[in-house]
Amino acid sequence: MQTAAMDPAEEPPSMLWGLDPVFSAFARLYIRDILEMTESTQVPGIYFYNLHPISKVDVLGTVVYKREREDFFCYGVDDGTGVINCLCWKSDVLKEEREPSKSGAQLGAAAQGGFDPVAELQKLRRAQRARCRLEIGELLRVRGPVKTSRQQREIKASTYYKVSDSVMAVQISWMMEAPQLYRQCYDKAPQLEPDAAGDSAVSSLSRATKILKDFLKQKSVSRFRPYDVQDLLQPLISSPPQAASADQEPVAGPSACQQLRQLLKEALQILQDEGAVYRKVKSQDEVYLVTVQDKDLLVAVKDVIREDSRREKYVEKGCHVLHILSAVRQRYSLNVSRAALELVLKTLECNSDIISTSDSHYTAI
Repeated sequence: MQTAAMDPAEEPPSMLWGLDPVFSAFARLYIRDILEMTESTQVPGIYFYNLHPISKVDVLGTVVYKREREDFFCYGVDDGTGVINCLCWKSDVLKEEREPSKSGAQLGAAAQGGFDPVAELQKLRRAQRARCRLEIGELLRVRGPVKTSRQQREIKASTYYKVSDSVMAVQISWMMEAPQLYRQCYDKAPQLEPDAAGDSAVSSLSRATKILKDFLKQKSVSRFRPYDVQDLLQPLISSPPQAASADQEPVAGPSACQQLRQLLKEALQILQDEGAVYRKVKSQDEVYLVTVQDKDLLVAVKDVIREDSRREKYVEKGCHVLHILSAVRQRYSLNVSRAALELVLKTLECNSDIISTSDSHYTAI
């Protein structure tokens, strides 16, 4: 393959890479994306997916080819999106596959109480060898850094093992988690360097949002009005600057009360965007409902899934999240957002009221 290099003008400075949590983690990317990542021009061995610096990955797939050498295995792993070469070094246990020595056997035979430590050790070693020696068609999980050798992208495994998955539970779980990681993390551009001028505002807004979230969670609040929580944000508002002398004009700017109202408005908007709160009816009386505490909304969503999943169209796969959203808006409130609905679905699934049959499809139990 032809290795693509990142445009130096677009690549974020290396000193900021540590601010992105993806940089320190084993990224669960599709193999197709691992093969297509662009390589850093600053540091060889670092790659970028959507400006996220990637150094190591976590892959689960089927072995489609294998080669064995004295010191390592070479497995071709296919996750359905592509095939990547995985270089898996042999441990000392794999290199020493000889039978136990005569003296060891005698020691084992002499063991008292029916417990043979040598035999048990051999069993453990055989089990470890079986987990590391795979055949074509078996499921392999690999974690390690990505390298490009002879223009070929590959993974140099730091950890690898065979996955026993007779009922495909591990693969289904993996396939459901991966799209969520992409939506919540990998497909969002990293915020590595906020505006210096906006640092204070961003910091105040993030703190205000956290204060409101903590309050709603600790107090189990189901509904509130803005003036009920406004005083919680008062400590975040700085006092207006005082005049240096009696002759100096005071600096014009928004009053503390105006700053407080604006900060509260922006924090509430963030909570709405995240789906944590919503307004069932938009009127002059600003009443916000806490999504996961609104029992009426939980019941409405559960009823939609229970009724519609019985229809022939949805029996096999379940109801898609967009269908559920449309039905809830028609029957309950036009102001329910998809983010709010996804929080409700997660809550109902944790309570075992519904199950997800596939990505974005749900059915009643």
